[in-house]
Amino acid sequence: MFKKLPGLLLLLTVFHTYSQITGEVKDENGNPLPYVNIYTETGSQGTTTNDDGIYELKIDKEGNYTLVYQFLGYKTLKKKVEATEFPMTINIVLKAESTSLDEVTVQSGENPAIRIIRKAIDNRELNAEKLESFTADFYSRGLWRIKNAPEKILGQDVGDLGGGLDSTRSGIVYLSETISEIAYQKPDDFKEKIIASKVSGDDNGFSLNSAQEAYFSFYENTLDINSEMVSPIAEYAFNYYKYNLEGTFFDDQGNMINKINVTPKRENDRVFSGFIYIVEDLWQIYGVELKTTGQAIQVPPIEELVFRQNHKYSPENKLYIQISQSVDFSFKIFGFGGDGKFTAVYSNYEFSPQFNNNSFGREILSFQEEANKKDSLFWKEKRPVPLTTEEIEDYVKKDSIQEVRSTKKYKDSVDTVKNKFGISDVLFGYSYRNSWKNRSFSISAPIAGIGFNTVQGWNTDVTLSYTQRTGDDQENYWRIYSDIDYGLSEKRFRLNGGFEKKFNNFNKPFLRISGGVASKQINSREPISPLLNSITSIFFERNYMKLYEKSFANIGYGQDVFPGVRLFGELSWENRKALTNHKDHVFIDWEDRSYNSNNPFQPDNFGSLPFEEHSIFKSNLSTDITFGQKYMSYPNGRYNVYESKYPKLKLSWEKGFAGSEAKYNFDQFKAQIRQNLDLGNKGEFQYLINGGVFSNSEDISLVDYQHFDANQTRIGFGSYVGKFNLMPYYNFSTNQNYAEFHAEHNFQGWVLGKLPLINKLNFNLILGAHRLTTTNRNPYSEYSVGIDNLGFGKYRFLRLDYVVSDFGGKQDGAFIFGLKF
Repeated sequence: MFKKLPGLLLLLTVFHTYSQITGEVKDENGNPLPYVNIYTETGSQGTTTNDDGIYELKIDKEGNYTLVYQFLGYKTLKKKVEATEFPMTINIVLKAESTSLDEVTVQSGENPAIRIIRKAIDNRELNAEKLESFTADFYSRGLWRIKNAPEKILGQDVGDLGGGLDSTRSGIVYLSETISEIAYQKPDDFKEKIIASKVSGDDNGFSLNSAQEAYFSFYENTLDINSEMVSPIAEYAFNYYKYNLEGTFFDDQGNMINKINVTPKRENDRVFSGFIYIVEDLWQIYGVELKTTGQAIQVPPIEELVFRQNHKYSPENKLYIQISQSVDFSFKIFGFGGDGKFTAVYSNYEFSPQFNNNSFGREILSFQEEANKKDSLFWKEKRPVPLTTEEIEDYVKKDSIQEVRSTKKYKDSVDTVKNKFGISDVLFGYSYRNSWKNRSFSISAPIAGIGFNTVQGWNTDVTLSYTQRTGDDQENYWRIYSDIDYGLSEKRFRLNGGFEKKFNNFNKPFLRISGGVASKQINSREPISPLLNSITSIFFERNYMKLYEKSFANIGYGQDVFPGVRLFGELSWENRKALTNHKDHVFIDWEDRSYNSNNPFQPDNFGSLPFEEHSIFKSNLSTDITFGQKYMSYPNGRYNVYESKYPKLKLSWEKGFAGSEAKYNFDQFKAQIRQNLDLGNKGEFQYLINGGVFSNSEDISLVDYQHFDANQTRIGFGSYVGKFNLMPYYNFSTNQNYAEFHAEHNFQGWVLGKLPLINKLNFNLILGAHRLTTTNRNPYSEYSVGIDNLGFGKYRFLRLDYVVSDFGGKQDGAFIFGLKF
């Protein structure tokens, strides 16, 4: 009985009454209206109806009030009430707004919507500037449902997602709320302090909802929703939209509101469809009812995103200000789907805040102490949008589940089942977990580690790992691991291991100590994976990977000095031994090719070695600098927020010393700068510039050369910025000064979206350029044109580029097939 007490208390507090006006808002047919804005005419109090049409207006003083009920598509209703006792119930019926074209003078052959939108565009920046600075109270709620979830995805158990799924594999899997205070100042100063945070099923959790992530302004040319989506009143909106005036009506201020139907000119552009409401003469946004698709934002599993924003007039700054927003979404992939909603409510605006030089900084989000410990009484009193019956039930259900699942008895029982050792674990790996003490032990799958290369022949790699997680949210850990590698043809075991520890999640200090013997690629950037090399060797007689044996002892430590600056230091001793091929068996005999030696500089001399055996000490000092780094401070850690208008800089000094011979000693100074730039409707531009200066490096080991991210497989993975897709792996490795430049522009539909028929395919055009210069060789260049977002339906994992290389006047070209996940 006592185990049910917390849930019963929650039910009692949910229905506990406060000084307030409550009620239900319906349409003329008796249907509840969700997200109706209700506020006092003075604007001092306000609320919004929930999905069931229920509202609670927090009024605690007796007196006469004029309540305003506002909802897009319905006539605004003003109701005078005399509050003499609380709680007070007022149920409202809103009538559908009847639009008229009587007030519109249509010139011969002119679309009246064009005039209105043109005026809105002309005044867009002026109206946006009226929000130059303000403070406000902010409330957000996020809800995410899943329907018909599978029991496994890609072989991994899905479980019941914290108790969210019922017997039909459906239910709420995320429900969270925040109450916060926000401050804003143009152009990009923002600060949010979360007063209260609540996550269903986790009484120690902190909501991921934030005001900055939820803010979407249609006064901007584009809105960042994975892609840069073009606003219906962007300065170039006429290139993307068609408009039709549905009609006009008058609001409670006596201003005429134009209801304009927005239709994309091209379906798959980065655009919206629906309605935007523009205030006549002021040319301001009164509200929006706009939707877009997963195809448009290029997240194919998303089926639809629906944005609804409501504004009210603020005499203080003569602007219709946003008071509520809802974003509904639905998705479907791998045979299951779901939907959800994110709700935001703004109140208590102050448009003349007394900001000073210390009002803003790099911290854009913080939590009040014990923000996640507010009880149900607090939430009932402060929550501006009442919970629905479904949400109440989810809180009660998840709290009860959490109480049971947080006990040692339950965790031990679950571990007992999952920790059972089966015959298949011998091949596919085994893991053991003590959930109560947050400990785990694992042995990787021998089958997953099986590969083939010409040095070791068939080989397997097995990793043993023991991990202890620490911290209130297990955000920190220490780990001991060991890696065992065996080559069948080489008949050689290699063993290495180490210890690593993450101390905290604020300045993120990280220690790593490792040592042993391992087979490593001569190019430390590992440009080809063991799996891909196995495929090219077995099926195409191309053994691209070149290995050497490294005996080593290493210690490294890194941490953030302050936000935006991270230092890392490393010291190691290494003994390097060159290896030769032990396997020449071919699986498919290609007449025009054969295996190469393990010496990249003498591919036909199978007994040659790329370097002599030697040992050396190495140190590496580096710093990563992100200019203007902003961050969010959670009680369990600090999380950086990427700002694309500033570049990232990396500086490092690598030193080889105390070598077995003096010729192996060297110094290399490196610098790298990179940046991603959002160019609005024109796409995204990325660049990377990398350079290095060697000193005393004339006879150093090939292992210490500067190697580049080359590719000979005609298969690409991830981003191509920083890669050369036709460059041989070792042809341009250097011990001389060098500089490389990479640039890529993804037009994200700006070009192909304008071409008839092709725009229906929703492809992206990508142009790229890459160049390497060294002091001892001619420059090497690559130029590419590619198509991204290839695939079928919701599965767009492919990219195809045609790349041309240029070296010493000789040009080669090839297609690169790209995979992205």
